Amino acid sequence: MNRTLDRQTDLFNKDPLIVRDTEYFEQNISKVQTPEDLVSDRRLLRVALGAFGLQDDIDNRAFIREILEEGTADDSALANRLADDRYKQFADAFAFKDQPIPRTQLPTFGTEITAQFRNREFETAVGEQDESLRLALNAKRELGDIASGDFSGDTIWFQIMGNPPLRRVFDVALGMPSTFAQLDVDRQLEVFKSRASSQLDISDPSELVDPDVQEWLIQRFLLRDQIDSFAAQSPGSIALTLLQSAPRFF
Repeated sequence: MNRTLDRQTDLFNKDPLIVRDTEYFEQNISKVQTPEDLVSDRRLLRVALGAFGLQDDIDNRAFIREILEEGTADDSALANRLADDRYKQFADAFAFKDQPIPRTQLPTFGTEITAQFRNREFETAVGEQDESLRLALNAKRELGDIASGDFSGDTIWFQIMGNPPLRRVFDVALGMPSTFAQLDVDRQLEVFKSRASSQLDISDPSELVDPDVQEWLIQRFLLRDQIDSFAAQSPGSIALTLLQSAPRFF
């Protein structure tokens, strides 16, 4: 995948449906002034939601309109009350509520969103063949954005924990039990930090911007994911022993 990624991505982006959807979005998004304008145009909404991995909400128009209308400045806003941080990112990106004018009026907004949409759609297409690879591609993209931001260590961890696809990679890579999410959120944070230190050899999540650290995380995720699949089909789990004794490769 890594060796052929650029070529595969280029070919995917030339798909006629992708070209039509992204061109339509770039040409028409500046006409959108309100949340109602966006949710009323299914083609625009499909790209807008797809850019944040929220395409499954395409038919939840009232819910999406409320997310956009309330923004994120108020702590009680719907996007801030949801466990999935992607809704907050979505509301912030359009800024219908929290800015004097919505970001749809910025000249670069259309291409910003369509670039995200192409990346997400490619990952979705990969996921139709191998869901683990989709999650791995998503993790590499998301980690660069999150870890390089101007956030404190705990805030970065909370962002990771609040992003379901990215959290799945960490849960598997760090060997979290299935009941882990039921713990108090502060206890979850402690465990994340402890296991990241012992298994990824990082003391601060900002180190996740390092490509070597990302590669190690993803290798652990893919291997543990394969082990879980194997264990579900066989009483043996010798591969787990191999994983636990495998040296770090950098």
